[in-house]
Amino acid sequence: MEVIRKSFCVLGAAGWFIAAPVVVGSAADGSEPGPPIVVPISPDGVQRAKVILDSYSYSPNHLVVESGKPVELTLTSVTTIIPHNLIIKDSAGNLSVEQDVGAGNTVIARFVTTQPGLFPFFCDKRLWPMPSHRDKGMEGILEVK
Repeated sequence: MEVIRKSFCVLGAAGWFIAAPVVVGSAADGSEPGPPIVVPISPDGVQRAKVILDSYSYSPNHLVVESGKPVELTLTSVTTIIPHNLIIKDSAGNLSVEQDVGAGNTVIARFVTTQPGLFPFFCDKRLWPMPSHRDKGMEGILEVK
């Protein structure tokens, strides 16, 4: 689903002012997982991937890893003001990751998965009373094989 917000811009040319509609924001539904990215295993046995955190999106947003091997995600926020985070919560309690990423910063999240499955990851940051970043489509899938 595409959300388009329109506003009006006043253009001045040769003394004339025209109100013309312009798109001021357009966002595709970021909750759709992209193509699966299989995270390679380094010679030291660690599965490493880089994830970009942008305005309400992760790229890539569908990661495939092997169970029982360490995972290291380098999280880079390319936003200039808005902080984000990465949260992965397994309802059975086998996986719990919470990593804050300040605007413009890079941090590393390290964890080991213990069971196969599909685990959603998301950003739960929000500016009250606005919707959370997850509500705006900032989520993805960690697929554990």
